[in-house]
Amino acid sequence: MPVAAALAATAALLLTACGGGDDGSKDKNDRTAGAGTEESASPSSSASTTADKNAPTFAFPSDIEVTVDRKSAGDATKDAILQDAAYAAQARIEAFGKEDGQTANLNRYFAANARIFWVDRVAVFKKEGLTVTGRYRYYGFKVTDASNGKAAARYCEDQSKAYDKVIKTGKAKVTQPSDKSFVLYTVLADRDPAGDWQVTQQSWKKGDAQCVQGQ
Repeated sequence: MPVAAALAATAALLLTACGGGDDGSKDKNDRTAGAGTEESASPSSSASTTADKNAPTFAFPSDIEVTVDRKSAGDATKDAILQDAAYAAQARIEAFGKEDGQTANLNRYFAANARIFWVDRVAVFKKEGLTVTGRYRYYGFKVTDASNGKAAARYCEDQSKAYDKVIKTGKAKVTQPSDKSFVLYTVLADRDPAGDWQVTQQSWKKGDAQCVQGQ
Protein backbone atom coordinates (compact mmCIF):
# COMPACT_ATOMS: atom_id res chain seq x y z
CA MET A 1 0.00 0.00 0.00
CA PRO A 2 1.42 3.46 -0.90
CA VAL A 3 2.50 5.49 2.12
CA ALA A 4 -0.21 8.14 1.70
CA ALA A 5 -2.94 5.51 1.50
CA ALA A 6 -1.57 3.60 4.45
CA LEU A 7 -1.49 6.72 6.58
CA ALA A 8 -5.04 7.62 5.58
CA ALA A 9 -6.27 4.15 6.50
CA THR A 10 -4.51 4.29 9.85
CA ALA A 11 -5.88 7.77 10.52
CA ALA A 12 -9.43 6.54 10.00
CA LEU A 13 -8.87 3.80 12.56
CA LEU A 14 -7.31 6.16 15.10
CA LEU A 15 -9.98 8.82 14.76
CA THR A 16 -12.51 6.19 15.80
CA ALA A 17 -10.38 4.79 18.61
CA CYS A 18 -9.67 8.14 20.22
CA GLY A 19 -13.39 8.61 20.69
CA GLY A 20 -13.71 5.47 22.77
CA GLY A 21 -11.87 2.64 21.09
CA ASP A 22 -12.70 -0.69 19.50
CA ASP A 23 -10.56 -2.74 21.85
CA GLY A 24 -12.09 -2.35 25.29
CA SER A 25 -10.83 1.20 25.84
CA LYS A 26 -14.15 2.21 27.40
CA ASP A 27 -13.02 0.31 30.50
CA LYS A 28 -12.56 2.64 33.50
CA ASN A 29 -8.94 1.55 33.80
CA ASP A 30 -8.18 2.81 30.31
CA ARG A 31 -7.20 6.39 31.11
CA THR A 32 -3.70 5.12 30.51
CA ALA A 33 -4.98 2.40 28.23
CA GLY A 34 -5.37 -0.10 31.00
CA ALA A 35 -3.17 0.80 33.95
CA GLY A 36 -4.60 -1.33 36.69
CA THR A 37 -2.60 -4.53 37.09
CA GLU A 38 -0.77 -4.80 40.37
CA GLU A 39 2.32 -6.39 41.79
CA SER A 40 4.31 -5.07 44.71
CA ALA A 41 6.65 -2.53 43.16
CA SER A 42 9.75 -0.90 44.55
CA PRO A 43 9.47 2.91 44.73
CA SER A 44 11.89 4.22 42.16
CA SER A 45 12.04 6.54 39.22
CA SER A 46 13.76 6.54 35.89
CA ALA A 47 14.88 9.42 33.72
CA SER A 48 15.55 9.59 30.02
CA THR A 49 19.22 9.15 29.16
CA THR A 50 20.39 10.15 25.72
CA ALA A 51 23.17 12.06 23.99
CA ASP A 52 20.59 14.37 22.39
CA LYS A 53 21.05 17.83 23.91
CA ASN A 54 17.38 18.55 23.19
CA ALA A 55 16.13 15.44 25.00
CA PRO A 56 13.35 16.02 27.53
CA THR A 57 13.74 15.52 31.26
CA PHE A 58 10.99 13.53 32.95
CA ALA A 59 9.96 14.07 36.56
CA PHE A 60 8.20 10.85 37.48
CA PRO A 61 6.84 10.46 41.01
CA SER A 62 9.13 8.30 43.14
CA ASP A 63 6.85 5.26 42.90
CA ILE A 64 6.79 5.20 39.08
CA GLU A 65 9.49 3.52 37.00
CA VAL A 66 9.56 3.64 33.21
CA THR A 67 11.87 1.51 31.07
CA VAL A 68 12.32 1.85 27.32
CA ASP A 69 13.83 -1.04 25.33
CA ARG A 70 14.46 0.31 21.86
CA LYS A 71 16.99 -0.78 19.28
CA SER A 72 18.23 1.35 16.39
CA ALA A 73 16.19 1.00 13.23
CA GLY A 74 19.33 1.63 11.17
CA ASP A 75 17.85 4.78 9.67
CA ALA A 76 18.20 8.30 11.09
CA THR A 77 14.64 9.36 10.31
CA LYS A 78 13.08 6.18 11.69
CA ASP A 79 15.25 6.40 14.80
CA ALA A 80 14.06 9.97 15.40
CA ILE A 81 10.43 8.92 14.98
CA LEU A 82 10.77 6.02 17.39
CA GLN A 83 12.73 8.05 19.90
CA ASP A 84 9.98 10.67 20.02
CA ALA A 85 7.29 7.96 20.19
CA ALA A 86 9.09 6.66 23.28
CA TYR A 87 9.26 10.18 24.71
CA ALA A 88 5.51 10.56 24.09
CA ALA A 89 4.80 7.33 25.96
CA GLN A 90 6.84 8.56 28.91
CA ALA A 91 5.21 11.99 28.77
CA ARG A 92 1.79 10.38 29.05
CA ILE A 93 2.73 8.43 32.17
CA GLU A 94 4.41 11.50 33.66
CA ALA A 95 1.22 13.53 33.15
CA PHE A 96 -0.92 10.94 34.92
CA GLY A 97 1.63 10.55 37.70
CA LYS A 98 1.81 14.30 38.28
CA GLU A 99 -1.98 14.67 37.87
CA ASP A 100 -1.32 17.41 35.32
CA GLY A 101 -2.52 17.28 31.71
CA GLN A 102 -0.56 20.40 30.79
CA THR A 103 3.00 19.27 31.43
CA ALA A 104 5.69 20.61 29.12
CA ASN A 105 6.43 17.11 27.86
CA LEU A 106 2.80 16.23 27.08
CA ASN A 107 2.46 19.49 25.15
CA ARG A 108 5.74 18.84 23.36
CA TYR A 109 5.11 15.29 22.21
CA PHE A 110 1.34 15.27 21.62
CA ALA A 111 -0.75 17.46 19.33
CA ALA A 112 -4.21 17.67 17.76
CA ASN A 113 -6.69 14.92 18.74
CA ALA A 114 -4.18 12.91 20.75
CA ARG A 115 -3.30 15.82 23.02
CA ILE A 116 -6.96 16.77 23.52
CA PHE A 117 -7.75 13.16 24.41
CA TRP A 118 -5.00 12.75 27.03
CA VAL A 119 -5.54 16.18 28.60
CA ASP A 120 -9.16 15.19 29.14
CA ARG A 121 -8.29 11.71 30.44
CA VAL A 122 -5.81 13.07 32.97
CA ALA A 123 -8.42 15.56 34.23
CA VAL A 124 -11.10 12.86 34.54
CA PHE A 125 -8.70 10.51 36.30
CA LYS A 126 -7.76 13.20 38.82
CA LYS A 127 -11.41 14.14 39.37
CA GLU A 128 -12.11 10.52 40.26
CA GLY A 129 -9.30 10.64 42.82
CA LEU A 130 -6.90 8.39 40.94
CA THR A 131 -3.31 8.45 39.77
CA VAL A 132 -0.91 5.72 38.62
CA THR A 133 1.99 3.86 40.16
CA GLY A 134 4.31 0.94 39.46
CA ARG A 135 6.49 -0.08 36.56
CA TYR A 136 5.91 0.48 32.85
CA ARG A 137 8.07 -1.01 30.10
CA TYR A 138 8.04 -0.08 26.40
CA TYR A 139 9.41 -2.30 23.63
CA GLY A 140 8.73 -3.60 20.11
CA PHE A 141 9.13 -0.20 18.45
CA LYS A 142 8.63 -0.14 14.68
CA VAL A 143 7.98 2.53 12.03
CA THR A 144 5.38 1.28 9.57
CA ASP A 145 5.28 4.34 7.28
CA ALA A 146 7.16 7.63 6.93
CA SER A 147 6.87 10.29 4.24
CA ASN A 148 6.78 14.09 3.92
CA GLY A 149 6.89 14.88 7.61
CA LYS A 150 4.29 12.28 8.58
CA ALA A 151 4.79 8.88 10.14
CA ALA A 152 3.00 5.83 11.47
CA ALA A 153 4.54 3.65 14.15
CA ARG A 154 3.72 1.06 16.77
CA TYR A 155 5.12 -0.16 20.07
CA CYS A 156 4.19 -2.30 23.07
CA GLU A 157 3.53 -1.40 26.68
CA ASP A 158 3.98 -3.86 29.56
CA GLN A 159 1.59 -2.92 32.39
CA SER A 160 1.96 -6.19 34.30
CA LYS A 161 3.58 -4.33 37.20
CA ALA A 162 1.66 -1.06 36.86
CA TYR A 163 -1.61 -0.10 38.47
CA ASP A 164 -3.99 2.68 39.45
CA LYS A 165 -3.63 4.31 42.86
CA VAL A 166 -6.17 6.13 45.01
CA ILE A 167 -4.73 9.60 45.67
CA LYS A 168 -6.38 10.07 49.07
CA THR A 169 -5.28 6.77 50.58
CA GLY A 170 -2.19 6.02 48.53
CA LYS A 171 -3.47 2.48 48.01
CA ALA A 172 -3.15 0.65 44.70
CA LYS A 173 -6.20 -0.84 42.99
CA VAL A 174 -5.45 -4.53 42.70
CA THR A 175 -6.12 -6.68 39.63
CA GLN A 176 -4.31 -9.78 38.43
CA PRO A 177 -1.83 -9.57 35.52
CA SER A 178 -3.06 -11.18 32.32
CA ASP A 179 -2.52 -11.04 28.58
CA LYS A 180 -4.43 -7.75 28.64
CA SER A 181 -1.60 -6.27 30.68
CA PHE A 182 0.31 -6.07 27.38
CA VAL A 183 -0.87 -3.32 25.06
CA LEU A 184 -0.11 -2.60 21.39
CA TYR A 185 -0.13 1.11 20.57
CA THR A 186 -0.49 2.39 17.01
CA VAL A 187 0.31 6.06 16.48
CA LEU A 188 0.38 8.71 13.79
CA ALA A 189 2.91 11.51 14.18
CA ASP A 190 3.66 14.79 12.43
CA ARG A 191 7.00 16.56 12.51
CA ASP A 192 6.64 20.04 13.98
CA PRO A 193 8.73 23.13 13.08
CA ALA A 194 11.07 22.43 16.02
CA GLY A 195 11.87 19.01 14.58
CA ASP A 196 9.95 16.92 17.13
CA TRP A 197 7.66 14.09 16.01
CA GLN A 198 4.35 14.78 17.77
CA VAL A 199 1.73 12.06 18.20
CA THR A 200 -1.49 13.37 16.68
CA GLN A 201 -3.62 10.20 16.64
CA GLN A 202 -3.38 6.90 18.44
CA SER A 203 -5.20 3.71 19.32
CA TRP A 204 -4.39 0.69 21.42
CA LYS A 205 -5.25 -2.97 21.67
CA LYS A 206 -4.90 -5.00 24.84
CA GLY A 207 -3.61 -8.55 24.67
CA ASP A 208 -2.26 -8.29 21.14
CA ALA A 209 -0.11 -11.30 20.28
CA GLN A 210 2.72 -9.02 19.11
CA CYS A 211 3.16 -7.73 22.66
CA VAL A 212 2.17 -10.52 25.06
CA GLN A 213 5.10 -11.91 26.99
CA GLY A 214 5.54 -14.45 29.78
CA GLN A 215 4.39 -13.35 33.21
